Amino acid sequence: MTHLRPRLIVCTLLCLLATGSQAMAAYTLSMLPRYSIEEIHRRIAPLADYLQSATGLTIRPVLVPTFARYQKQLASGIDIGYENPYIYALASGAHEVVAMAEKGKDNDRFRGIIIVRADSPISSLEQLRGKTISIVGFTSAGGYLSQKLTLQEHGLAVRRECRVEEAPDNKQENVILAVYTGDADAGFIRESALHRVDNYVPPAAIRVLAETAWLPNWALSVRRSMPAADKEKITRALLKLAPDSLVLKALKIKKFRRANDAEYNSIRRAAGLPLPAAATTPANQ
Repeated sequence: MTHLRPRLIVCTLLCLLATGSQAMAAYTLSMLPRYSIEEIHRRIAPLADYLQSATGLTIRPVLVPTFARYQKQLASGIDIGYENPYIYALASGAHEVVAMAEKGKDNDRFRGIIIVRADSPISSLEQLRGKTISIVGFTSAGGYLSQKLTLQEHGLAVRRECRVEEAPDNKQENVILAVYTGDADAGFIRESALHRVDNYVPPAAIRVLAETAWLPNWALSVRRSMPAADKEKITRALLKLAPDSLVLKALKIKKFRRANDAEYNSIRRAAGLPLPAAATTPANQ
């Protein structure tokens, strides 16, 4: 039996190494840089500490300076991401959503609105044809994609049939100012941004022409190649966060709920992105 000992020792060492490598698995956590680097760190550092403590995994927060670099690193580099629905939809080949943020009065969804001056003659969506429209940006969910989706349903292709202009610095406030000053006939903004410039623009001077399509909220995603057991540990830890948690307060949300990729198909339709194969296959096939 002594001739079996070397093989037994090798097998034991391999098991120990496998166990050790699993215990030392390290993941990176990052957030779309919608705010300053300092603000992003304040928001995600508590989440990284909590997830590491709750899951036993090593989780390190990383800061990415630009949207473009963040999107690129979701494909190779960022293991756990927290991003708006459009960036998630773009990166969903490499990442999968495990949880969705809930915040504000609408919880896990938000929408855009179309605004005009209170004295504008525009009274219907059809009358936007040929008009100048100020938008937050072509990648803005609440400041473009929500409105685009609703106008598509009314037979209006906004980029082809309107003069569309991105606001300076992609600011919601600048859209409102463009409408107020008459530089734009209408504006696309997120519903929650309507009163951001009330100190400069009298609220009565702006009229909501239409509320537009509901969209899913921000996604907490993990790379698809992550071991299933680790994905589930992370998901369960997110769902266990108490409402008064310092982690949720830092993120400025109410809670996370479990989510799935199909919930982001409305974003894909609005952005003209292909739907996943499962979403395009008839149910009877």
